[in-house]
Amino acid sequence: MLHSLLTRTPLAVIVIAQLFGTSLWFSVNSVAPALAEAVGLSESELGILTMAVQAGFVTGTLIIAISGLADRIRASRLFAIAGVMGALINAAFILIAADLYLATAARFFTGLCLAGIYPMGMKLVVSWTPRYAGAALGWLVGMLTLGTALPHLLRGATFELPWQWPLLLASALAVVAAALIHSLGDGPHLPTASPGIRPGAGIKAFVQRNFRASAFGYFGHCWELYAFWTLTPFLVTRELERLGSDPALTPWVAFLIIGLGLPGCVQGGRMSRWLESFNVARGALAVSGALCLFYPLLGTAPPLLLLALLAVWGTTVIADSPQFSALASATAPRENVGAALAIMNAVGFAVTIPAIALTTSLWASQSLHVLWWLLPGPVLGLLTLHRMNRRDLHEI
Repeated sequence: MLHSLLTRTPLAVIVIAQLFGTSLWFSVNSVAPALAEAVGLSESELGILTMAVQAGFVTGTLIIAISGLADRIRASRLFAIAGVMGALINAAFILIAADLYLATAARFFTGLCLAGIYPMGMKLVVSWTPRYAGAALGWLVGMLTLGTALPHLLRGATFELPWQWPLLLASALAVVAAALIHSLGDGPHLPTASPGIRPGAGIKAFVQRNFRASAFGYFGHCWELYAFWTLTPFLVTRELERLGSDPALTPWVAFLIIGLGLPGCVQGGRMSRWLESFNVARGALAVSGALCLFYPLLGTAPPLLLLALLAVWGTTVIADSPQFSALASATAPRENVGAALAIMNAVGFAVTIPAIALTTSLWASQSLHVLWWLLPGPVLGLLTLHRMNRRDLHEI
């Protein structure tokens, strides 16, 4: 009965599960100030913990892509297992946070579990709602964005409570996500891969010119995205200090800026119906790239103006992501969609690691000028989009 109820609105179930499941991603970042006070966490060590999540995600996506697990195992089953395991590991972080090595390992394994949530969420969306994939994936990636921002909201709501509370709440939400997807199951619109699918099948998708262009555009987008999200609390703190505001506002404002990516993704998905995913991706990437270039030049501008620009940046920096995913899912070989998307995500998130390392290590010395290091990502993305053969794209 529950399965029948959930299948009436599968997209809503998937995006809510994505929201809850991806709350694990930045759960530690949201409590960074309190964690720094409790166990002596520095800005560079926060960067290490963030990179560990990314590295775990990359490792996990490579494993499921190269092994063929992404197309051998039901996406809903893989999502559910990953959600429960991620919740347990995220909660265990509380017990070992004082030991940087163990804490880093815990964040790595959390990222490993996230590899079974985000790419499988994309596959579930395509399996349930193949038509207007750009619009559907807009909701999915929007919920990934809101899930990334959600720990900041949880921290804002529990600011007077111990720092452990947001992590426990994020773990509880991940368990709910696993239960929802387990009950929903897989959709009927993707072919079942052959049990004999060979490892590395997803890599062969790069032979396709348009898939390759979509993927490299996505890689450029990834270079900018997670580094910007990691820097958001620093950028917000800078402007709130200039305003003389209460530090308790930082998690709320950080949540708002990152969370604006949800309406950005959704509106981008709607626009893709008449402008095509290609044009939406190009437009969003151009806006965020322009902000990479000009924001550091405005460092002495009024704080409210810079916060408004951060809001625009938060809206556009992720709006191109679902459109890249739609382009990639439409141009990958149908029998290997899961593996192709997983390998694309693996490489894309590998790109985020040096970007995060570079920007967090240079923030103390370069402040706003560190944002110029993000600019090569949008430039690469725009150049590779220009190389796509648009005549082969139909209603994408």
